[in-house]
Amino acid sequence: MTPPLKAVTTPLDDVQGYADTRGVALKQAGVKQVDMPLSLMEKSGGIQSIKARVSLGVHLEKESKGTHMSRFIIQLTEWSRDKVITLNFKDLLEETMTRLDSKAAHMKMDFAYFIDKKAPVTHYSAPMAFPCSFQASLIRTSEKKLSHQLVLGVTVPVATLCPCSKEISDYGAHNQRAEIRAHLVLDTTTDHQMVWIEDVVAALEECASCPVYPVLKRLDEKYVTERQYDNPKFVEDVVRDATLVLREYPGVLGFSIEVEALESIHGHNAYAFHEENVTATHGLHS
Repeated sequence: MTPPLKAVTTPLDDVQGYADTRGVALKQAGVKQVDMPLSLMEKSGGIQSIKARVSLGVHLEKESKGTHMSRFIIQLTEWSRDKVITLNFKDLLEETMTRLDSKAAHMKMDFAYFIDKKAPVTHYSAPMAFPCSFQASLIRTSEKKLSHQLVLGVTVPVATLCPCSKEISDYGAHNQRAEIRAHLVLDTTTDHQMVWIEDVVAALEECASCPVYPVLKRLDEKYVTERQYDNPKFVEDVVRDATLVLREYPGVLGFSIEVEALESIHGHNAYAFHEENVTATHGLHS
């Protein structure tokens, strides 16, 4: 039989609240790898339930021995139950700074976002998962202003067909699955343009030889095969086309873009990378 819990009659020491004498302020201290159910607003106005893996931390002053780890979990639990995420991370981080009495807070969230994709000819529809992330930070500057940064990460599976293979072959050309990995620095001003994951995915898919789909019938496979053949792309082509799109994308201040082809006939992968207007982020250390 389990013995009854004893009542605490004397105050417990708050060790993390002790003073530290080493004179080293920490840029971040907090919790990582917290699995949390969250609600995310869809472009359609619906609500998608996601399982997010969250990290949340704050700046720690040199005089403080430690931060209060349980407060992060309590706050994330409250947001899980009561909030719908609509890029409103400034509110979350400002609340974190208040709860932990800190001048900076940082958050990183990794999750799969599902989009219903229709086959190109038969229009059979099925959900397709896209790996996504949000990385956000809020810092109170020396002028007592709040500096907010938000980065959206999206990985988009696509297909590429090699222009060289098509050119030199009597028939056929090698093609393969590829991944477009984009990180977008979003405008966080009060009058910012809303950036939807659905729109980003659709825009990046158009930069490849062809999208990939969760379900294809024979008519769809014929369409996909012929579209790839008629639209050959190197990874360099995809990165350059995506760059032209993201330069003009409403609500995007800067970006990095990487394309990696998971090669079908080589023992290695091919990749290309580019970035513009990306400063050193002060997001959560990974």
